[in-house]
Amino acid sequence: MRSVFRRFDVLHEGEPLNPDRDHRGRRGTMNKNRYSVRFGALLAAALLLAVSASAQEVRVVTSGGFTEAYKQLAPRFERETKIHVISGFGASLGATPDAIPNRLKRGEPIDVIILAGPGLDALIKEGMVDPGTRVPLVRSLIAMAVRNGAPKPDISTVEALKRTLLQAKSIGSSDSASGVYLRTVLFPRLGIADQIKAKSKVIEAYERVGDALARGDIEIGFQQVSELKPVPGITIVAPLPEGAQEVTIFAAAIPKAAKNPEAAKRLIRFLSSPAVAPVVRETGLEPISR
Repeated sequence: MRSVFRRFDVLHEGEPLNPDRDHRGRRGTMNKNRYSVRFGALLAAALLLAVSASAQEVRVVTSGGFTEAYKQLAPRFERETKIHVISGFGASLGATPDAIPNRLKRGEPIDVIILAGPGLDALIKEGMVDPGTRVPLVRSLIAMAVRNGAPKPDISTVEALKRTLLQAKSIGSSDSASGVYLRTVLFPRLGIADQIKAKSKVIEAYERVGDALARGDIEIGFQQVSELKPVPGITIVAPLPEGAQEVTIFAAAIPKAAKNPEAAKRLIRFLSSPAVAPVVRETGLEPISR
C-alpha cells in the first residue's frame, strides 16, 4: 500500500521529466505516459473553458437611436443572465468606418445588430442578415433642437417648418437614417433643397448633431429625439410636425456570421420584452408591443 500511495503522491506533485531516463526502461516510459495524459487533460480543459467563455458573451453593435436605452439595459441583462455583453456603436447608414454595414462587410464578429429599418433592409437584401431574426424594438421620431438660450423657432406646422429652414443661418442633420430622410425626401418635397443646400451641414457619426449645436457650429439641428435628449447644452424645440415627420422603426437582428446566436436570441428577447418598456420610454422612444 505504501508504494501505491507514494506513486500517487509523485503523480500529484508532478515529478519532472528526465529525458536521460525516458528512453531507458519502464519508469521513463511511465513518466512519459503520465505527462502525455496530463497534458491532454489540461488541453481539453483549456478548450472547454474557451468554449464556455464564448458561450457566456454576446457581441452587440447598436446605432445612435437606441444607444441611450441600450446603455441602461445592457448591464441589467448581464446581471440577470450572467452573459457578458461586448458593446460597439455605429450608424445605421453612412460612410464612416464604424457604421454597422461597414463593420459587417469587414467581417467583424457581431452577434446582434440594432439599427434603423432602412439600414437593416439593405443588409437583408445583401444577404448578410437572416430576415427571420428581425425583431422590431421601438418607434422613433425626428425632432429639432437649438443651443441652450437660443430662440425657439416655430415648427408647429409644415409651413412654419419651411419658413424656419429658409430663415436659419445654418442647419445640421446626421449622416444616418434621419438625415438621409431630410435631405433626400423632406427638403425636396418642401421645394427648398437647393435654397438651403449651402447652409446645410452633415454631421458624421463620429459625433451627434446635438454636440455640434452645443458648440455653436450650427443654429438648428435635426436628429432622432432619443439621440438629442442625452446631449447637454441643447434644448429640444419639438418633433417635426404631422406631414413632415418620419417614424423610424429600430430593430434588432442576428447577422449570418454570428458566433453566438443563442445568446443573441436571449438578448433580443430581453430588449423586446414588456419589462424594459419604462426605460425605453424614458429615453425618448416608443416600445413596440410583442
